[in-house]
Amino acid sequence: MKQTILPINPIYRRPVVEQATGKSRSTLYREIKAGLMPKPVKLGGGLSGWPANEVQAINQARISGKSEEEIKELVIELEASRKEPSANTAKVRA
Repeated sequence: MKQTILPINPIYRRPVVEQATGKSRSTLYREIKAGLMPKPVKLGGGLSGWPANEVQAINQARISGKSEEEIKELVIELEASRKEPSANTAKVRA
């Protein structure tokens, strides 16, 4: 039986991130520059996006009232965790 690899942590493209955060394109990129939003992941072919868990973590930090300094620390942690080996995919029988 054939197995398919499905992402556990999907990549959100910019329009989805705008909708999920309620922020405009220019505000997203201004926050990236200020260290308040993780940089997008390069997907190749000129495409980029954000891991869903990172968008959710930033939203949760804002909802819980974290300060800008705390959010900046979270962004650093999120970007650093991209380099750590993890189980970001799961084998699913098709």
